[in-house]
Amino acid sequence: MCKVAHILVLFVLTSPATRALDNGLALKPTMGWLHWERFMCNTDCDNDPDNCISERLFMQMADVMVKEGWKEAGYEYICIDDCWPSTHRDAQGRLQADPKRFPGGIKKLADYVHSKGLKLGIYADVGKYTCAGYPGSLGYYETDAQTFADWDVDLLKFDGCYMDWTLLGEGYINMSKALNKTGRSILYSCEWPLYEWPHRQPNYTAIRETCNHWRNFNDVYDSWSSLKSILDWTASHQDVIAPSAGPGGWNDPDMLVIGNFGLSHDQQESQMALWTIMAAPLLMSNDLRNICPRSKELLQNQHIIDISQDPLGKQGYLSAKVFSFEVWERPLSKNRLAIAVLNKQEIGSPRGFAIRAVPGWKICNPQCNVTQILPQYKEMGVQTPQSKMMVSINPSGTALLTVTPISSDFKMQKLHWQDMSISRKHSTIL
Repeated sequence: MCKVAHILVLFVLTSPATRALDNGLALKPTMGWLHWERFMCNTDCDNDPDNCISERLFMQMADVMVKEGWKEAGYEYICIDDCWPSTHRDAQGRLQADPKRFPGGIKKLADYVHSKGLKLGIYADVGKYTCAGYPGSLGYYETDAQTFADWDVDLLKFDGCYMDWTLLGEGYINMSKALNKTGRSILYSCEWPLYEWPHRQPNYTAIRETCNHWRNFNDVYDSWSSLKSILDWTASHQDVIAPSAGPGGWNDPDMLVIGNFGLSHDQQESQMALWTIMAAPLLMSNDLRNICPRSKELLQNQHIIDISQDPLGKQGYLSAKVFSFEVWERPLSKNRLAIAVLNKQEIGSPRGFAIRAVPGWKICNPQCNVTQILPQYKEMGVQTPQSKMMVSINPSGTALLTVTPISSDFKMQKLHWQDMSISRKHSTIL
């Protein structure tokens, strides 16, 4: 059956990036480990001591991160999520850790994590309660910020439950000021836009000036359908959110669930590749004490991490839809380009994709060098604009490649990627 080709070309944004939160942190996407998706609010240490939210869990993860090469690969934060506190503040109005599950307190845990050369993150909420019903920070922003600083915490994830949405911005800004007032460098991870989107489009200029990274959309689940929903939302809003990303502040599509239960290996590769293209924080939520070697190898793949941590610091974007493939592109330093091609088809055999269908392939003029990183590392050699090179991609899998122009004249390439220009060419091609 004949199909009609539709090509939609959107404008190229050339305005400079908005000013980032000036705390010197998150100059590259944050890397680390966060307990929530895998361990959730498991507080039953009597019956499940190995998996409950306790100081023992975080100490064990810190040990593994050093012993098993995670720290060396670049993962540096061990992050506590909800359900760590006591249900009541102390007599001075300060948050306190649950005494049974954290008998040494958070300061002792921070000291232990720091002794491993790692950093500790903690969780709180802008509203009256946390999402799980523990004490929130509303009315205690300066007290809680100073408490976290006194404990030598390095990152705060600040949720948005139990708060009037019209006061979200004020609350997040006030906590940002309170953290800076402590004098301690605390990376600030916000959920401001996540809670504001249902009501109105958030002000990303203000968000970037307030936070080091920020959640926009639903919590990730250990499922392919969850990942697809996050990718679809990101692509449909990329003209709004992508310009805000850059050194010091990043869009956060939520945790990496690689190494858990719900994804095939191809789907795990897709999450790793596409989170990297999106310049997302790489915060794993899995059990590093018991992770399959193949997932570990993927998460520690230095070629992928190098793209994630590229110093240019630009977020990638969906650039084309071609025969149930999605093409995502991210400009890299030294006029290079990262390309992720996702096979959206979930039936049948591996399918071939012609690399010349990538909109950004124009940088390969007169020649370029292509390296395939996923699904297997492979030097594809020197290519030209007329290249007939194909990549084979499994159903729900992704091919990840880098393209390096070979030319003495980079004028065309520099014009293509200048400043914060983000080409948004959505095309459906025969």
